[in-house]
Amino acid sequence: MSDFIDASPNPEYLIKSIAEQGYSMETALADLIDNSITAGADKIEILTDSEDDIRLFLADNGCGMSGEELSKNMRFPSNSVENDREPEDLGRFGLGLKTASFSQTRHFTVLSREKESDKFEGRTWNVDHLKKTGKWQIKVESQEEIEKILSEYERIKSLKVASQEDFVLKTLIVWNGLYKFSEEFISSEKRIEALHEQLTRSTQDHLGIVFHKFMEKEKPLKILLNNTFVKPFNPFPRKRIRSLGPRQVDFDGDIVRMEGFVLPSVATKESKILPNDWTTEGMGLMDLEGLYIYRGERLIFYGGWNGLIKKSPNLKLARLKIDVGNKNDVKLQLNVSKSKISLPFEYKYAFIRYAVELKENAQREYFNREVREISSRKDDKDQSLFVRESTMRGVKLKINRNSPVFEKISNSLSGESAIAFRILVKSIENTISVLKDGKENVELVSPISDNEINVEELKKIMKTFLDSGYSKETVREMFIRLPGYSETELPDEIIELIK
Repeated sequence: MSDFIDASPNPEYLIKSIAEQGYSMETALADLIDNSITAGADKIEILTDSEDDIRLFLADNGCGMSGEELSKNMRFPSNSVENDREPEDLGRFGLGLKTASFSQTRHFTVLSREKESDKFEGRTWNVDHLKKTGKWQIKVESQEEIEKILSEYERIKSLKVASQEDFVLKTLIVWNGLYKFSEEFISSEKRIEALHEQLTRSTQDHLGIVFHKFMEKEKPLKILLNNTFVKPFNPFPRKRIRSLGPRQVDFDGDIVRMEGFVLPSVATKESKILPNDWTTEGMGLMDLEGLYIYRGERLIFYGGWNGLIKKSPNLKLARLKIDVGNKNDVKLQLNVSKSKISLPFEYKYAFIRYAVELKENAQREYFNREVREISSRKDDKDQSLFVRESTMRGVKLKINRNSPVFEKISNSLSGESAIAFRILVKSIENTISVLKDGKENVELVSPISDNEINVEELKKIMKTFLDSGYSKETVREMFIRLPGYSETELPDEIIELIK
């Protein structure tokens, strides 16, 4: 008969371990707000006090919970990850309330009341108690303690200037001390200053972008953060953005939709001035380039390409929107903090293919912005290094033959050097055209068609390079492909040189 030993985990050690799930202050608060939204809340308040041991209060006007429901939701976990969920359910593991809270505090309390009841129930997790007793125990708060907590909440709330009309408190979460701030900053002044900076910059930005769809509804979600209402930030302002068109991928019967967007090149200038359509106060274009993965109406990933393609300054005008349901959390490997996601290998190619197409369009838009800036300066036109020229093949960027620099160099050359220089200039112009249009099969402008080089001159200069030891492949690249020649327009005697 087999023997068994007790493997019950140490509650203190386990809670401290599972709390390290990649949460930041803003992602932890977002996880709590998920629960409030699932509970039907449309008004949320986040308040902090300024005492030595900083406390944070998060209150909502959702449906609330009975004592029995509250006890269930305070357990680890409160739901099975395999349970079917309603489309609007933003949870997954049944761990968010606990792991998010323990990532920021070692002692938190939840008060809640159901429906029209005036009586709050209270439950508390305290790591110090777990450490002392070694038991998994949740404290049931007395009515006296509950009243004391509510009184403190109302006192802190009364010190704030901003408020929400007709706010009816149903659930209140209290973080009793933010240990990360206590450990990092010795003085209370520094702790309070650091918390204020965190809340007014990164936290506001994060909540504004993550929940922007809820804030833009006819009956909008309102989040009051101390004295400031969080403003929604929609990364896809429809009036000033170009779509590459929607696509979809079948995820075992659950359709995943994606749509690539390219911001206009003017965004690179406007983003330097706040406020604007493209960036937040704390995040620039490069911070915001990349994937935007929505789970329902909740944004769960943004910024960066999650391994599909490399992040780059000339891709900062590209944003790829992906909409998924909550039926594929396992396939997408959504983590507890809902801050990381992994696209399944078997579906990855569809995303990569669209991302590459988006990349080409974004680079083209970004480069065109550089072209416009270079060729549209207000200086004397003859001083410009480049000019734009309309041709049968579209607008081309050309080196300004009338510029003093070009004329000085051109006039100083003669013979083979002059011929080589003219071929070099044409090669540069055609290379720019390839980069500008973002693809290799751009129709290049031939020097012969522009009457800049005659065939005999070309043959002579090519032969000189071959005689100097250059390979035929190199000469073909330098004097045929890059300048834009077509082998059909060249005589056989030239083609023979590079065969």
